[in-house]
Amino acid sequence: MVEKMKAVGFQTALPISDPKSLFDFETTKPQATGHDLLIKIQAISVNPIDTAIRRSTSGKLREPKILGWDALGMVEAVGRQVSLFKPGDQVFYAGDVRRAGSNAEYQLVDERIVGPAPQKLTIAQAAAMPLTALTAWESLFEKLQLNLTASSKNARQTLLIINGAGGVGSIAIQLAKLAGLRVIATASRPATIAWVKDLGADAVLNHRQPLIPQLRKSGAQYVDLILGLNDLDGHWAEMAEMIKPNGHIVSITANHQPLDLSLIKAKSATFSWEWMYTKSYYQLPTMITQHQILEKVSQLLDEGALRSTLRETMQQINAATLRKAHQQIETNHSIGKLVITA
Repeated sequence: MVEKMKAVGFQTALPISDPKSLFDFETTKPQATGHDLLIKIQAISVNPIDTAIRRSTSGKLREPKILGWDALGMVEAVGRQVSLFKPGDQVFYAGDVRRAGSNAEYQLVDERIVGPAPQKLTIAQAAAMPLTALTAWESLFEKLQLNLTASSKNARQTLLIINGAGGVGSIAIQLAKLAGLRVIATASRPATIAWVKDLGADAVLNHRQPLIPQLRKSGAQYVDLILGLNDLDGHWAEMAEMIKPNGHIVSITANHQPLDLSLIKAKSATFSWEWMYTKSYYQLPTMITQHQILEKVSQLLDEGALRSTLRETMQQINAATLRKAHQQIETNHSIGKLVITA
């Protein structure tokens, strides 16, 4: 007998106010093979990528697509090639955009992009962390080539984080401070300004106003590093002006018009993209590094060196709850992370 499971999916790009934008349905419960773990989902986090994929899909999909790329759950079964985990292990991960997501009772995920869940946090606190922690970690320690333990060297550098109060910014501030950098974050509302300061930002600029005069007023001519987490088009000229000669800019958001890279040519500055899904999307040998990063993040969370960026928790993973979560994410006013527990 084929086992079934409950899931939430979509087939057409509808406004989130439409009851059919996300709907409950039943589908076949997957089976673990190869390097896959079969996870019983306990909590999920909702991210901008969920809403972006739902809204950007053209036409009607033949089968419902299951969204969700941030989860915590229990390993129920493992494929024959699995060596890192066993049934009964509690894990957290951000998944693979090519595969069915975590908005379901069960999910298959490759063990090489999975980490052991922190044990001293609640399920919701831990579920908030995988996607943003991986993105922030890869941005800082792979793309910007910082060393987490070289605090004396890093203390001579300043990092500007554009949109510090979002999910990625909230963990990037903590990681950068842990590494010893001076951190300037942008935020525009009293609540977001208070949030980034509480996370450790040394200074705050308002991204609703021109950034360059604010930076100069703070006493800095340039910054060594920039992590762009929002509106690359709108901030590109400012970023090019604020970056130090031989500095490095990393962006996680796409541009919608051509970037004029000549603006940073005279400074010999570097520009890099960060997309956390590159490793799993192309099945790179470096996939295993995401297991290692999540293992380290889990340890830092349990030690209290990092804190969860959970801001709001909802209950029941179903279409009605997910529509509310998507609606909130689409306001672009979220602080930290939003988690839904099963």
